[in-house]
Amino acid sequence: MKLRTPAALGVVLATALVLGGCSDDGDAPDGAEPSASASADSSASATAPAQADPTDEDIAALEAVEVSGEPGSEPELSFEEIEVSVPTHRVVDEGDGDELVEGMKVRMQYVTYDAAGQRVSSTWEVDSPQSFVLGDPQFDLLTEPLVGQSVGTRVLLANPIVDQENNPTTAVNLIEVVEAYEIPDRAEGETVEPAEGLPTVTLGEDGAPSIEIPDGYEGPEQLVSQTLIRGDGDEVSADQTVTAHYTGWTLDGEVFDSSWERGEPASFSLQQVIPGWTDGLSGQTVGSQVLLVIPAEQAYGAEAVEGNELAGEDLIFVVDLLDVE
Repeated sequence: MKLRTPAALGVVLATALVLGGCSDDGDAPDGAEPSASASADSSASATAPAQADPTDEDIAALEAVEVSGEPGSEPELSFEEIEVSVPTHRVVDEGDGDELVEGMKVRMQYVTYDAAGQRVSSTWEVDSPQSFVLGDPQFDLLTEPLVGQSVGTRVLLANPIVDQENNPTTAVNLIEVVEAYEIPDRAEGETVEPAEGLPTVTLGEDGAPSIEIPDGYEGPEQLVSQTLIRGDGDEVSADQTVTAHYTGWTLDGEVFDSSWERGEPASFSLQQVIPGWTDGLSGQTVGSQVLLVIPAEQAYGAEAVEGNELAGEDLIFVVDLLDVE
């Protein structure tokens, strides 16, 4: 799935970091299901393909990268032309904060260099740390380097990518984890009685939703945003990034996308998702669960389009809002 577009943050991290291995909104690998991101062919795979181990040459190439500067500020990387065959990482500094475990919300600063040793971009420059959920398949390249490390860790990561002209090259990132914290794994709060006639939502023991659609149910002309559980957290605005668990169905009851099935919630900007998400989640509170019934024109378009299986479809989502920033 490719939410954001991180960039959706699904791509902020994938695209902005130039990590590769994640596609963009489509930031999903081939065969992934459509997501709630801005373009209908944006998606993400539930299971990332296995990565080959770095070769001795890959490891030596990364060891040759010199890092100067103290933790807490942007470092300078020095190296000659670099090339790696697979994602390769090394820990530059171990942190002394909380241990990083899958499911945590992680905030990080990073700087990116190209294969020739030229600085490309930096979150330090604009003081804008990026966030993601550790273990989210969209960011699988960060899982192995960071799980088991601690807040404050600095990790050097080199990754083979293709440039804008489709030529193979390597990107080098120095990542510093500045914060990590646990987020709830499901909505919690006051149960709200929904309006009559809507699809019925049932929750599994783990909180994963299923729905029963009434016989003859037709999609509404206007967006439906029905709070099912009202959380007591901060109110969400349309310019923020949320972390959410969700499942999406077509009106015939077929699941087309689910973070629950992938095993981790996703983070994404409400500015880079379909309008039904932006409008339907704005004004809700963190901790809430929301039923969205979205007319096609507020989803992927009212008219069917070749190659876009969700165009022309009214859609149903159940969204657990777990965090916002």
